[in-house]
Amino acid sequence: MHPYLRLTRLNQPTGIWLLLWPCWWSAALASYGPPSFKILALFAAGAVVMRSAGCVFNDIIDRKFDSQVERTQARPLVSGEVSLKEAAILLALLLFVALDIAIQMKRMVLILAAVSLVLVACYPFMKRITWWPQAFLGLTFNWGALMGWAAVTGHIGLPAVLLYVGGISWTLGYDTIYAHQDQEDDMKVGIKSTALLFKSKSRQWIAGFYATATICWLAAGWVNHSGWLYYVSVVGIALQFLWQIKQVKLDDPASCLRVFRSNALLGWILFAGIWAEALRLLISQL
Repeated sequence: MHPYLRLTRLNQPTGIWLLLWPCWWSAALASYGPPSFKILALFAAGAVVMRSAGCVFNDIIDRKFDSQVERTQARPLVSGEVSLKEAAILLALLLFVALDIAIQMKRMVLILAAVSLVLVACYPFMKRITWWPQAFLGLTFNWGALMGWAAVTGHIGLPAVLLYVGGISWTLGYDTIYAHQDQEDDMKVGIKSTALLFKSKSRQWIAGFYATATICWLAAGWVNHSGWLYYVSVVGIALQFLWQIKQVKLDDPASCLRVFRSNALLGWILFAGIWAEALRLLISQL
């Protein structure tokens, strides 16, 4: 089973958290209190399944590129541990499970889930045609901000849109850091990225992306009439962003990976703030 775990990246859970957080944040904000356990569980399962499906599809499309990049040469499709046919069967099974999860929620969620498949299918090709594949990853990975709101309310609200835009900026920041690991190999094989586009100015761009994310998330709370504990959590995120900008060494792959992975924990800060504010309101009403 180990080759399949590596193919789906289940042994690297950071991506699951990055996909899950926009869903949970949005569902919690829309609930004006703790969202139902069922919604949280369905989105958790969906994040695991769709991130796995995305990784399998990405590896199928990128298998020739992966054989030329040092960090990805040991991936199962490149090494031959998993055949192309086996990967395709696994992808189909994962998408079937994802459909089963989506149909248990409101109709709008199912519609949004179907649209997200277009984003998932297009993403692996973006690094071939644009210097901004990180932006397209942001569109894809933060789609859950719209789905989380829809799962609670049945429609898409302005706070969800602001969470989504902020999430795109967040992804642009952390995935630019991630892309700095592969600069030399990417240049050799012709893969494009914001890391190669920004070069020595990457730190300033990352700071700008993180500032935009912070402003959007503050605006989402304001539009949603959130209380002061929500804003405290956003300030906490801003401080974590500052730590990332200060600590990351963009010419050191190990440093880039470490700082990138810290974003999985960052999501707990905002989620805790939303829950804390809901509990504060609940206690004040007693």
